[in-house]
Amino acid sequence: MSDYYDAFEMSPVPDPGPDAVAPEPFRGIYGMPAFVTIPTSDLAASVDFWTRGLGFFELFSIPGTLVHLRRWAFQDVLLRSAESVPAQPPAMSFSFSGVLSQIDPLVEACRALNPDSVDGPRDTPWNTRDVEVITPENARIVFTAAKPFDPASQEARNLEAIGITPPGGGRGDNEEHA
Repeated sequence: MSDYYDAFEMSPVPDPGPDAVAPEPFRGIYGMPAFVTIPTSDLAASVDFWTRGLGFFELFSIPGTLVHLRRWAFQDVLLRSAESVPAQPPAMSFSFSGVLSQIDPLVEACRALNPDSVDGPRDTPWNTRDVEVITPENARIVFTAAKPFDPASQEARNLEAIGITPPGGGRGDNEEHA
């Protein structure tokens, strides 16, 4: 028996599909369950790349010290002023969800700001389309969007092999777990 269950109602990420619409940027204040802090030696250049290239907005700032950026609810980034940044991007990445219709415009916007900043898009064995972006701070950021689910696809077989089945696929619902 699997311990996995459908809990999509907790997420701002819309159901995947060709007509999926991204939620509006979220401007509310909440206790952040997770966030990333990225050091930058050029706060203004970093804010410009993250806002114009990656689609974030400035929630608030402490001039010369910190800028809090956000896209959707629970997609928070703190850019913190630092003397230097790593010379090379780390192997580790941080991922943000989007919808398929956002992938190509994001690629174009990032390439317009820095032609060498983007790798992809590429499709994954777990049914997403991903774009890797190296930011001015040498952070490795992945934007990922779920593709429409095809129950006859290899991706569906990959997910089923690890116990993840589509809604209505015969497993329990959220009621017994809530």
